[in-house]
Amino acid sequence: MGMLRIGYVRLRDAQSADETAALKALGCHVVRAEEPAAMFAGEETATLDSILDFIGAGDQLVISRLAQLGPSSRCALDVLDRLEQRGASLRILDPELSTEGPGGHALRAALEAVAALEPAGVVRRRRPDAQEILQLQRAGVGPVEIARRLGVSRMTVWRKLKSFENALA
Repeated sequence: MGMLRIGYVRLRDAQSADETAALKALGCHVVRAEEPAAMFAGEETATLDSILDFIGAGDQLVISRLAQLGPSSRCALDVLDRLEQRGASLRILDPELSTEGPGGHALRAALEAVAALEPAGVVRRRRPDAQEILQLQRAGVGPVEIARRLGVSRMTVWRKLKSFENALA
C-alpha cells in the first residue's frame, strides 16, 4: 500500500468547508475535523491526537495552515516530533511547506526559533509510560477508562499494551 494522506481541519467558520474540500481535492484519503469547543485546552485535541497515534511510516498529515496544530510553536513542534517518531511527514497548504526534504529542516528551525521567544505558559501533555498503563490494567481498569484517566487516546493505551505483550512474547 502507498502513502496514506490524512487531512486535518479545525472547524470554526464557513471557510472550514472550503478547507475540507481542498484537502479532499488534494488527494487526502481521510479528512478529520475538530469541533471548536474541543480545541486547545492547553493540550492537543482528541482528534489530532488520535491521528498522531494512528499515522504510520511514509504517511502524510495535511493541514491548510500551521495554526491548525495548536496555539503555539511549541505545540507545532510537539506534533512534528510525534510525526517524525512515526516516520510520517507534514504538509501545509498555506503557505506551501513540508517537512520532507531540505524545507523540513528550515521549517523546524523556524519553529524552534519562534518557540524560544514564546512565553513558557503553554502546558504540554505528558506521555504515560507503559508501566503506568500496565499497572492500571492489572488493577482491573479497562483500556477506555485508562485512556480517560491518563488523558490520552484509546489507541495510545492499546498500542502500549500491545507493545508490552510483544516484549513478553
